Amino acid sequence: MRIVTRPDFDGIVCAVLLHEAENIDADIYWVEPSEIQNKKAIIQQGDIIANLPFDANCSLWFDHHVSNKPDLAVKGAFGIAPSAAGVIFHYYRKQGKFKDRFDELIQQTDMIDSADLNRDQVQFPERYPYLLLSMTIQNRGDGDQAYWNKLVDMLGKLPIEQVLEDSDVRERCDAVIQENAQFGHFLTTHTTIVKKISVTDFRSLDVVPSGNRFLTYSLFPDTIASAKIRYLGPDKDQVLLSIGRSIFNQGCQVNIGNLLARFGGGGHAGAGGCSLEAATAQEKIDRILDVMTANEPEEVK
Repeated sequence: MRIVTRPDFDGIVCAVLLHEAENIDADIYWVEPSEIQNKKAIIQQGDIIANLPFDANCSLWFDHHVSNKPDLAVKGAFGIAPSAAGVIFHYYRKQGKFKDRFDELIQQTDMIDSADLNRDQVQFPERYPYLLLSMTIQNRGDGDQAYWNKLVDMLGKLPIEQVLEDSDVRERCDAVIQENAQFGHFLTTHTTIVKKISVTDFRSLDVVPSGNRFLTYSLFPDTIASAKIRYLGPDKDQVLLSIGRSIFNQGCQVNIGNLLARFGGGGHAGAGGCSLEAATAQEKIDRILDVMTANEPEEVK
């Protein structure tokens, strides 16, 4: 059996739980949602997919993204929930597994993945151990996989205080704190406001800055949603668009996951992403932003 998940905090915790609940005998297969959607990921029988779109070749599937809601019953579990890890946790808890373990980890994962944060958490994530740790999980190259695997192992065995004492984790946490301090400048320099939507375009930068993805909602408090645009890689043939509702200003009515599913992406009602061919990306981004600025709720069919 092999775990197939994505490299974010929710995906890491999904892998922690599945290692505990199942007889996993292969390395974790780390993929991005677009690799499942574009059939670039090789999914085989015995695979357990978590926090990713469904693939018919897998043996178990767990997810919580509204855009991935299955039309038919599948083996595993799906629920519109704060995190995919929470879906897995409750699925196996009903089978008598985990007992009193992982309650705090799931509570923190739910909070982080659903962006249920207050202003102090957004402005000072270094004060909150799980939140800071989640920000160290970045996909910058194959070398990161060893770190993701290490976190899966440690979070399955150690309390958060001991995880943060690890030298590799501490180094990455320090780097995140420094990046966050600089990120505000990049946001204010490269962001325009379009009818209460903050649009941050990093395509002019050779090196895309990393930082606190929630900071934009503090910097631009009158906006109801944010859009971030960047190239997916150095070849600049794919553009990544990420959109999220403001976590402080609750005026956005657009189901973002369903909107982006129309363009090959997906996500939650409140946040999502899609990758676009660079040659036609701007035309599609303009269409997406037209829907966002119109801010009309989705018709129920």
